[in-house]
Amino acid sequence: MTKLIVTEWDGRILTALFEEGRCRSLSLNPKDGQSLVGNIYIGKVKHVVKNIGAAFIDLGNGVTGYYSLSENQAHLFAGAPSGKEKRAVRQGDELIVQVSRDAVKTKDPVLTCNLSFTGKYAVLTLGKTQLGFSAKIRDAAWKEALRARLSEEKQADFGLIVRTSAERAGADQIIAEIRALRARMEAVLSLAPMRTCFSLLEQAKPPHVQELLDMDVSRLECIVTDSAECFTQMERWMKEEQQEELSRLSFYSDSLPLVKLYSLESVLKEALGKRVWLKSGGYLVIEPTEALTVVDVNTGKYTGKKNVEDTIFKINTEAAIETARQLRLRNLSGIIIVDFIDMASEENRERLLAILDGELKKDPIKTVLVEMTKLGLVEITRKKVRKPLYEAAGTAHKKHLAEYYP
Repeated sequence: MTKLIVTEWDGRILTALFEEGRCRSLSLNPKDGQSLVGNIYIGKVKHVVKNIGAAFIDLGNGVTGYYSLSENQAHLFAGAPSGKEKRAVRQGDELIVQVSRDAVKTKDPVLTCNLSFTGKYAVLTLGKTQLGFSAKIRDAAWKEALRARLSEEKQADFGLIVRTSAERAGADQIIAEIRALRARMEAVLSLAPMRTCFSLLEQAKPPHVQELLDMDVSRLECIVTDSAECFTQMERWMKEEQQEELSRLSFYSDSLPLVKLYSLESVLKEALGKRVWLKSGGYLVIEPTEALTVVDVNTGKYTGKKNVEDTIFKINTEAAIETARQLRLRNLSGIIIVDFIDMASEENRERLLAILDGELKKDPIKTVLVEMTKLGLVEITRKKVRKPLYEAAGTAHKKHLAEYYP
């Protein structure tokens, strides 16, 4: 049983995905002034800093973005949108850029000229011209057959990435969407010469609508919201993009708010807390830092009667399953180091890594188990898609969950 709950909490939009009665992922976004990720602007170059290989671009309204010159070696100048140019960027130039990452603490939003246009089945990329497939698609014959069809659609100036959800669609559906994405791209590029600097050429979808785009809606039992605004936005998108799944969307109007009905404040408490208890009595300590996230596994209150090695393996196994869940729940990304309890048995270490790898592969966001080091530390990487929950929450949890955070 899988449900997507969308509600308002402390002036923000709270989205929670429940699978088999447990919350698997959370996102918290401002109701007003939402994330800039995906927005496409005409920006003006304020400074070029050669010693760090970057330019800082003014997007207007006091927002400045970081633009890597090593990752963007050809540029979309607003006055010549028909193609990229490789001349050097200078102060005062107007560029077409897309926000690829939100501001984090003291760091500016990250900008790119490699524009991407995301659909349900594919992503069209301007600047990266390869034809690729999601790593989660395993059917080699299906990929080769589709590759042949898409080679006829793809042109030299853009690339395509086929998303996991495409595997359940027909080639004609995928091609129709790609043509629509191409039309979106051409509309943005043709609009730029007629718009002034700092113009917003395309606004990203609201985060709760983007959640629908990023998941297989047909696998949801229901999508429930008690926000009239969110319901209208999701209903509009589903009518346009997934009319056949519209019956899964419902508006909740009972007196008990969804936040209370699904104990979402308790879920937030867990996802923002430092310690996570396991059923066995062991616990995890989760410590995000500037450079990486550390997960420490402890035996805690466990009093198993089996031998020590079996006891440790049991706790580590439970910890591996819970660690994979916590990465999704908290939206942790980058480098994650897990310090499991030391085990003497090489066979148990291999079994543990296999269990952890299997759980990580269930994550819709690309997550890779790298290795177990000689010190017994397990290295994981997880792609950064949006802010981690603790950053997105800001001071909101301190106000509403103050009893948990003295």
